[in-house]
Amino acid sequence: MVDLENDIWYWYHNISECYYHIQLTIKYRKNLFNSKTERILLETIREIKERYAIEIQTVGFDKNHVHYLCRFLPKYSGGQVIRLIKSITSREIFKQAVEVKRSLWGGEFWTDGYYIATISGKGDKRIIENYIRNQGRQDDVKQLKLFDL
Repeated sequence: MVDLENDIWYWYHNISECYYHIQLTIKYRKNLFNSKTERILLETIREIKERYAIEIQTVGFDKNHVHYLCRFLPKYSGGQVIRLIKSITSREIFKQAVEVKRSLWGGEFWTDGYYIATISGKGDKRIIENYIRNQGRQDDVKQLKLFDL
C-alpha cells in the first residue's frame, strides 16, 4: 500500500520524504524537443507513475534536455529510476516519432550521462521548482514549457 497524496509517503513499514532533481540530455545535444516529442514524453511519464509508483511532479523542457522533479520509493536507486525513465521514454519516442530516429545515427535518444540530486521536502524543493521553471538560456525562454503532472 502506498499513500501518494501527501509529501510524506507511507509504504508498508517505511516512511519517505525524498525528492530528486534529474536532468537528462538528448544524444549529441540535438535540439529535438518540439510539441510532438514533448507530448509523447509527458504521456509516457504518466504511465510510469501508475506502473512503478515513480511520481514526476514537474517537467521543464529546453531544446536539448529535460529537467524532472520527482520522488520514488526507496526500494529503487536513483540509477534504476533513470535507466527506467530513459528506456521507456526513448522507446515510445522512437515508436511514435519515427523522424527523430533519423536525426540520431547511433540509435539512442539519451546521452549516457545524467544529473541527479536529492532535495529536502522541507524547503529546498521550492528553489529547485523555480529553477526548473526558469531554466534554459535567455534565447530559449519562449520555447521553455513547464508541465505539472
